[in-house]
Amino acid sequence: MLIQDNLILLLPMLVPLAGAILCIFCWRAVLSQKVVALLTQLCLLASTAWLFQQVVERGILTIQIGGWPAPYGITVIADLFSCLMLTASALVGLAVVLYSFYDLDKARIRFGYYPVVLIMQMGIGGTLLTGDLFNLYVWFEILLICAFVLITIGGTKQQLEGALKYVTINLIASGLLLVGIGTVYGVAGSLNMAEIAVQARNLPHTQSLFVVASMFFIVSVGIKAAAFPLFFWLPASYHTPPIAISAIIAGLLTKVGVYVLIRLFTLIFQVEPGITNSILLCMAGFSMVIGVLGAAIQTDYRKVLSFSIVSQIGYMLMGLAIFTPLAIAGSIFFIIQNMLVKANLFLVGGAVAQERGTFSFRYLGGVYKHRPLLAGIFFVSALSLAGIPPFSGFWGKLMLARAGFESGFYTIAGIAVGASIITIIYLTRIWNQVFLKDKPADAAIALLPTQPFRGILQLPMLLLLGFILAMGVYAEPFVDFTLQAADGLLNSENYINAVLHKPQAERITP
Repeated sequence: MLIQDNLILLLPMLVPLAGAILCIFCWRAVLSQKVVALLTQLCLLASTAWLFQQVVERGILTIQIGGWPAPYGITVIADLFSCLMLTASALVGLAVVLYSFYDLDKARIRFGYYPVVLIMQMGIGGTLLTGDLFNLYVWFEILLICAFVLITIGGTKQQLEGALKYVTINLIASGLLLVGIGTVYGVAGSLNMAEIAVQARNLPHTQSLFVVASMFFIVSVGIKAAAFPLFFWLPASYHTPPIAISAIIAGLLTKVGVYVLIRLFTLIFQVEPGITNSILLCMAGFSMVIGVLGAAIQTDYRKVLSFSIVSQIGYMLMGLAIFTPLAIAGSIFFIIQNMLVKANLFLVGGAVAQERGTFSFRYLGGVYKHRPLLAGIFFVSALSLAGIPPFSGFWGKLMLARAGFESGFYTIAGIAVGASIITIIYLTRIWNQVFLKDKPADAAIALLPTQPFRGILQLPMLLLLGFILAMGVYAEPFVDFTLQAADGLLNSENYINAVLHKPQAERITP
């Protein structure tokens, strides 16, 4: 059992690392890299599903790397929240890698697309499973480096311009995050998150310092999550690389940032909830408004979706700011469904652009007439993003709105409803401009390289669509899991006990 626990918790990091190393050995062999990447994604999905099943059956799982007991060792820990995120990210990874087989050019693959994607997935696994603040910082930097490399692969002027903005802002965020971690270490004398949570509760004279440290985390992780007001790097960079890169970055990275905020502000930074939750509430409201208005005025498919990400981040922060079990569960549900939906909408746009050579509304049109299945995938995904019942986005927004009204947060709940209406408007505009209207006379002008449409591109979209539909039509088990995950976050004694009070005999030495 000890070896099994050890293996279960480390596989989400070891599997993509092993796949990346194998891909490096096949550096010039494109087909071999594709085979390795696909097998790695399947193994990663299986390992995350296994971890999920074990956590559901046995509760929180932990190991201490090197055999040093907590808080001195490096803790790896999995609870229901991290398992939900891991499984969803593995699904997105599988779909995007399948899509890349028929979309990404050989030059970009030979520049290391698959090894970098797999190392980024290893970083995501590390971020979601670590119980240590400094390791959280390290895993986050791995994500930053991999995302920067992916955005620049191909080296076009537009890509380099977007990557420069991305890396500049995120380096500033990393510096602020390091200052925040240093402040916490100076106050608590530990980097173990469970130990810091205990210190924050038991040392009332240090609470003002914890509040100061929390501000660094709100700003730094808020930048990485693309929350208001420092979100502008995202619309400037996410539309520049090929869709096989945009989709995985857009589907995963900002959500990992929100995960970190939820983890830290439910476990550690609740010493002055009146201050921190008010700031998060403002960030949530402005993110929803600015993001949705930005999306509504764009005339490029990818830019609409990029601004839409900012708006959706606002919904995710809203649940954390309201801070009730239903609100936190709503945020978790919304994050999971948004990871799948956003990645799918980017893939649909990529398939359209592959044939038409543009993402501009001006030159697009008539896709529904020629590609009805592709149009149907967009239609259902868009309804889910907009929150139309009974699709998946509806349940997340319903939980958040209900939590807001029940808790007396009428303004933010009203903003959420208003932003949902504008979301329907700009998604309807995409539907009309790209799919429904007649193909314009000057549509032959291709701004990007074109290829004949390949129906197999729709396979990974259908995979994601199946889970999106399941979360909407058969929502009850998903809602139950998110409620259990929220309960675990708000009753953090279970997390603390799992790390600090686990009997020595049960600690595992890898």
